[in-house]
Amino acid sequence: MSNQLDIDLFSSMLNKIENKVDYADIRVNDSQNTSITMKDGKIQEIRSGSDFGTSIRILKGGAWGSAFTTDLTKMDEMIETALKLSGALKSDVQLAEVQPQVDNVKLKAKIRPTYVSIEEKKELMTEANQAATIPKVVSTTVSYVDAEGRNVFLSTEGASITTEESRVGLFLNAVASSENIIQFGHTSTGGARGFEVLKSEDIEKFGRKAAEKAVRLLDANSPPSGRFPVVMDGELSGVFIHEALGHASEADLILQNDSILKGKMGTQIGSSLVTIVDDASMDAFGYYPYDAEGVKTSKNVLVKNGKLVSLLSSRETASKLGISSSGNARSKVGDQPIVRMSNTYLKPGDLEFEELIEDMDDGIYLKGSRGGQVDTGKGIFQFNAAESFRIENGEIKEPLRDVSLSGNILEILNHVNGLGKDFKMSVGFCGKAGQAAPVGDGGPHVRVSEATVGGSS
Repeated sequence: MSNQLDIDLFSSMLNKIENKVDYADIRVNDSQNTSITMKDGKIQEIRSGSDFGTSIRILKGGAWGSAFTTDLTKMDEMIETALKLSGALKSDVQLAEVQPQVDNVKLKAKIRPTYVSIEEKKELMTEANQAATIPKVVSTTVSYVDAEGRNVFLSTEGASITTEESRVGLFLNAVASSENIIQFGHTSTGGARGFEVLKSEDIEKFGRKAAEKAVRLLDANSPPSGRFPVVMDGELSGVFIHEALGHASEADLILQNDSILKGKMGTQIGSSLVTIVDDASMDAFGYYPYDAEGVKTSKNVLVKNGKLVSLLSSRETASKLGISSSGNARSKVGDQPIVRMSNTYLKPGDLEFEELIEDMDDGIYLKGSRGGQVDTGKGIFQFNAAESFRIENGEIKEPLRDVSLSGNILEILNHVNGLGKDFKMSVGFCGKAGQAAPVGDGGPHVRVSEATVGGSS
C-alpha cells in the first residue's frame, strides 16, 4: 500500500468525525524490529518481526477518549470506542495552539537495518564479545537492537506528517572476578540512523573498553567519604543532567508539584557556566523530527547561563502553564503521549582536562554511571559512578571503586566552576510511567567545587 493510499484511508476516518469532536488525531506506526542477546559468546535470543498499530485520540467537551488497534478492518470500532470514552468522562483539557505541519521526512539511514542479515549482526556482536574476553573477565553480555519504520500523523487541524526513521544500538556488559570481588564494566553505542553507525565503530576497542574497566576496578581502593571537589566525565555529567535537571523540567511533574523547579522560571538555578539543552532535532539516539502530537522539534534551551528559561511540555501541559509546546510529547502508538526528554546535554566550555584538575589538591574524578536515584520534588539525588580516581596535587592517582555522588540538585549546579571543551553523547533508554523511550544525554567534563562523595554497595 502506498504512502498516499495510507494517508487517504486515515484522512477519511478523521473526516467522518470532524464535526462531532473538538479535536482528534490519528497515529500509525509500521515498523520492523530486531533484538539479539548474546551471553558468554552464545546467542541466547533472537527476536525479529514486524509491528503495526494505529491509534486515535479524541478531545470532546474537555475530555480525552482514545483507542488502539493492530487491525485496519477494526478502525470503525476503534473510533466508536474513543468517542464513547470521551463522552463518558468529564475534564477541562485544552491544547496549546500549534501550526499544523504537512511534511514527509525521509529515512536518514545509509545502510538500512532491514537490509543487513542476522548473520552480519551476529558477527558484529561476536567481534565485540571476543574483544571483551580477557583474563579475569568471567562473563559477558552483548545486546543488539534495531528498528526501522514509517510513522503517520494526521489531525483534524490539518496536520499530515509521514516520517521514516531507523535506529540501531549495541550494548556490552562485562563481569570481572578476582577472589571474592566482582566488578562490572558497561559500554554502549548507536544512533538514529542505519547500520553504518555500527560499521564505522571500532568494535574491538568498544568491547575491550568495557572489559578493561571491569578488570581495573578489581584492584581499586574503597573511596573516602566527605565533601570534595569533583570532576565528572561527559557520560556521568550527561546522566546527571538527564536525571536531576531534565526530569525536573518536565511540565507534568511541575503541574503535579513534584519538581524542585516549580515556580523558578526566570530565576538563577545554577552557576553562569551552566547552559542545558534538550534537542530532539539533533543527530543523536533520541532524535525525532516531530513529536507524538505533530509538533516540529527544535533546539530547546532549558537553562541559559544558569537561568531557567524553558521547560519540556506537551500541548496539554503547555496550555495549563500558559506556554508553547516544546515538542516533547512522546510515546509508542499504543500508549498515551507523555512529556519526555529527547537529547539532553550540558553545553561544553573551553578548558582542557588538565586545566580542570591542575588546582585540585585533593579531589575525586568520577567516570561513567552505574545508575542511581533522584527525588525531583525534594531536589536530591544519588548517583553511582562506574569508575573513579583520586586526584592529588593536580594529578590522577589510584583508582577507586563503588563511589557514589549525592546531594542537592541546585547546589551542585551552583557549584559548577569549570567546563571542559570536550563533548560526548551517550546512548540509552529512559523509563517513565511504564513507557520506555530512546534518549541521548551528554556533556563535557565538569568540575564541581564541592560535592558529597561516599562509598556505595
